[in-house]
Amino acid sequence: MADTARPDHLPNRRPDRKPPHPSWLPRQRAGITPQMIGRYPDFDVLATADTWDEATRNVVLARLEPPGPLRFFTAAEEPGLRAFCDTVLAQDVEPRVPVAESVDSKLADGRLDGYQYADMPDDRDTFRMVLRGLDETATRDYGKDCFAAAEPETREAIIEDFAHGSLTGATWDNLNVKRAWSVCMRMVLSGFYSHPWAWNEIGFGGPAYPRGFMRLGGATGPAAAREPFETPGATDEDPVRVVQSGEL
Repeated sequence: MADTARPDHLPNRRPDRKPPHPSWLPRQRAGITPQMIGRYPDFDVLATADTWDEATRNVVLARLEPPGPLRFFTAAEEPGLRAFCDTVLAQDVEPRVPVAESVDSKLADGRLDGYQYADMPDDRDTFRMVLRGLDETATRDYGKDCFAAAEPETREAIIEDFAHGSLTGATWDNLNVKRAWSVCMRMVLSGFYSHPWAWNEIGFGGPAYPRGFMRLGGATGPAAAREPFETPGATDEDPVRVVQSGEL
């Protein structure tokens, strides 16, 4: 694990201003996290599953079932979808939260967000156009067969340009690129953070009903205390304080 007393684990204090690979985090000892690393190595949200009501428990545990085949994206689109999800979430090895399947299921079932930008196509069309645009950029600018075939550094460079809304040409010229990024990331992040493995990674205690909360003193100050089901993190830094101080 990295020495967090040194500033170089913070992106803006590193020579290349990029975050370190998440492998600096400790190995998970309880439960499962993406890639079996995380800040809360002794936390397993499923250890308290018996405190959830039956309906909630069934919903959450169903998310752990092996995902089925994709229903919305085609076999030709699948590698690009998986490469996109893995790159933006830094899921490099197993176990992975099955985000591609989550996005596919949402689009296949038409479970959209209930609104659409006036200058954007349907979210289903947006995601397909984005995958096509990523392939075009990988081929035109980097000489790759497609986005999925590019090495991680190339994929990250393309994704960085996508996040900044600076991709142009061909399919991108028919999209508001910044809004396309927002549309895709809403679905990706929703799929990731709805999964218990992601909860373990961030130390989230899961559903509070009907258990409720005991520690009502807030997260800071003399009354601050952990819930009985919470465990300390692997580092003592307060991410809120770090962000507010401008160190990130």
